[in-house]
Amino acid sequence: MTATDMAGPGVDRLFGTGAHFAQVKSRRHPSMKPFIIGMKSRVEIFDLKKTDDQLAKAKQAIAALARDGKTVLFVGGKREVSDQVRATAKRIGAPFVASRWLGGTITNFTEIKKRIDRLADLTQKRDSGEHAKMFTKLERLYIEREIERLNGRLEGITSLTKRPDAMVIVDTRAEAHATKEARSAGIPIIGIMSSDCDLKDAAYPIVTNDSSRQTVTLVLDELAEAYEAGQKG
Repeated sequence: MTATDMAGPGVDRLFGTGAHFAQVKSRRHPSMKPFIIGMKSRVEIFDLKKTDDQLAKAKQAIAALARDGKTVLFVGGKREVSDQVRATAKRIGAPFVASRWLGGTITNFTEIKKRIDRLADLTQKRDSGEHAKMFTKLERLYIEREIERLNGRLEGITSLTKRPDAMVIVDTRAEAHATKEARSAGIPIIGIMSSDCDLKDAAYPIVTNDSSRQTVTLVLDELAEAYEAGQKG
């Protein structure tokens, strides 16, 4: 199958990253059937014209969020894509979770905010030298370990002052806990999702190869560009 078999505006750039590769048929979620155009070596193939149309809608949505000053949380902890998620979020100054999802980040944000505030307080007092005046060397060691632990768990979300207005999730199936919390809270999801995901989990699904580093990078880059354009009005 060649790129011309799925000819359409912008499809070639997607095809070049392997965006057309889905999962094997046995792993396909029933909701994904309309997006399958064929099969190659037991692996199903996505209709990239539909993917391109979905990406265009997602870009419009994220641009609108940026124009309105909304907070978008990026989520993707899979080894193949975590670096891309982290880099994209940092590029546009957005919060992110690029490791294991911390349960309650959405549904129990009040408690998460307490941890964020605790980390900020400990860090400020350490950096100002206040801890050196108040605590022994051993006590300061324990505090430093707590700071390291909190930094590890809260990486990417220390800037959150409230629940996000929307989320970009790479692989809604792998990030099932984040997806469930977002849906429970009524937070719209832009989902980069393969054929083993449930289409209804995303308000703006982008059905594509969510395990391809190249594909995810391309999609995230285009979402970031749209976000930046939205910020400029």
